[in-house]
Amino acid sequence: QTFPLGLGDGQFYAWTDGLRRKDWHDYESIQKEAMRSGKGEHGKPYPLTEEDRDDSAYRENGFNIFVSNSIALERSLPDIRHANCKHKMYLERLPNTSIIIPFHNEGWTSLLRTIHSIINRTPESLIAEIILVDDFSDRGKIQLIYFT
Repeated sequence: QTFPLGLGDGQFYAWTDGLRRKDWHDYESIQKEAMRSGKGEHGKPYPLTEEDRDDSAYRENGFNIFVSNSIALERSLPDIRHANCKHKMYLERLPNTSIIIPFHNEGWTSLLRTIHSIINRTPESLIAEIILVDDFSDRGKIQLIYFT
């Protein structure tokens, strides 16, 4: 059971345990994403012509890099959470965290899309740093990227 704290915007609540909870959802961004359309938006399939189908792209990356390069870096994603999770309240004060992403011969655009998703969907105060660690890729891209 929750009890409003009366802070004006209705976002903060205290549980019977006395700890303050917050609605961390960014409803404006959620609404903007729901309105997006285009290839690959909302996780929908990317339509390929017969000439776009190249098996070598699958052998090298495990997915079609041509398609990945054509999808927006800040694409929309479907909300696949359980219905109860969509209204979950979390503690008002949460520790920040380091996000470490190891990768090996990853397609560059899929890696960039992962970084964009983290930055766009996580409150800034909760990210201490994002560290990408190249796990001995042989494509000669990068060894370490560090974001703060």
